[in-house]
Amino acid sequence: MAIILNIETATKNCSVSIAKEGKTLLCKEIATENFSHAEKLHVFIGTILEETQYNFNDIHAIAVSQGPGSYTGLRIGVSSAKGLCYALGVPLIAIDTLALLAKQITIEEGIIIPMIDARRMEVYTAFYDKNYNRIRATEAEIIDTNSYNTVAETLHLVGDGALKFKAILTKSNFVFHDDIVYPSANEMSSLSYEKYKKSDFVDVAYFEPFYLKDFVLNK
Repeated sequence: MAIILNIETATKNCSVSIAKEGKTLLCKEIATENFSHAEKLHVFIGTILEETQYNFNDIHAIAVSQGPGSYTGLRIGVSSAKGLCYALGVPLIAIDTLALLAKQITIEEGIIIPMIDARRMEVYTAFYDKNYNRIRATEAEIIDTNSYNTVAETLHLVGDGALKFKAILTKSNFVFHDDIVYPSANEMSSLSYEKYKKSDFVDVAYFEPFYLKDFVLNK
């Protein structure tokens, strides 16, 4: 039996879940314009353990969303996850944030394009097939009216970055799923369990978030 605590803080959504054998038992999350991760993350962890009647000693691994995404959000989530791993002596599992966002949709044909807002006219994005295999590399991409003009397949767009460009991506093969805005720890459960079964862990001491772009301080 594997009990895994999942932490997702790569976007405005501060999200925590606890899962047993890959099934979410409870998820707590909140998305606010002013990032609430520092205030809410450990409160959610404590609440989830209390409500599910587990304690820290019951946890077999910690999973964290590795990015790309918000520099501050990723730093908070990864720091907290690493601290818990050190304290509990359990392994750390890293989950790709775009794969996590793509996992929220089920399609029968076409391509899933998760998009995380990277400010201005840019998004963090990748392509996934219907089985959630990544078929185009993750990149920070500037979006304009000509984006993906050469792709004939149906393109399923999810995430806050997709919503941002809905007005300019108007080709008939674009399908926007407006209800899927942020990655969530709820979908981390199955992904983290699959990695746990394979002992696909990262080094707690040396693991760093996948920022994709250098941090720039806005003045």
